[in-house]
Amino acid sequence: MASGADPVGFGLVASLSHPGGNVTGLANFAEMLAAKQIDLLREMLPHLARFGLLVNVTNQLHVPQLRETKMAAEALGILLVPAEVSRPDRLGSAFATLGAERVEGLLVPPDTTFYSRRREIADLAAKTRLPAIYGYREHVEVGGLMSYGPDLAGQYRHAASYVDKILKGAQPADLPVEQPTKIELVINLKTATALGLTIPPTLLARADEVIE
Repeated sequence: MASGADPVGFGLVASLSHPGGNVTGLANFAEMLAAKQIDLLREMLPHLARFGLLVNVTNQLHVPQLRETKMAAEALGILLVPAEVSRPDRLGSAFATLGAERVEGLLVPPDTTFYSRRREIADLAAKTRLPAIYGYREHVEVGGLMSYGPDLAGQYRHAASYVDKILKGAQPADLPVEQPTKIELVINLKTATALGLTIPPTLLARADEVIE
């Protein structure tokens, strides 16, 4: 795995420290980042009261993601509005729903469909003037506002070390599954300006990268 989602919960490994089978590599913990992502979105939008969450109903990871995001929103006293996407050509309808619900911000969780359609999603967010935070920096590189999550490209590079060890005789069962050690914050200033947003200096100072 280069970015396995909840491998223990999905039964792919016995535990992160002792996989015990033929699967190992790197895992992400996207569902655990929801609270921090909402915090960052609220720092950008201090009066945030309603925010949307894109949910791919075909992605099993979005079940715990939705649960964790709901808990985080309730703790902060913010209303969560899920927008379900059953297939890629329904993204436009999902954004129409979010617009009708008058959400003020959006969280786009990690998902292969959302990743492959990241430019379309960024364009839809811009069209509906919806500030959004994403799980991967690649969304911000194509026009998304902000991301907070692991370095996906770095994880794929690191996955090569597992291939090297296994080709040299190591058993996958004995190689612990690793989780990201660095979570990065990336902000797109051009997108913020287009949305009429002023990014707080404290938020800019904490950013790992600012795209201008």
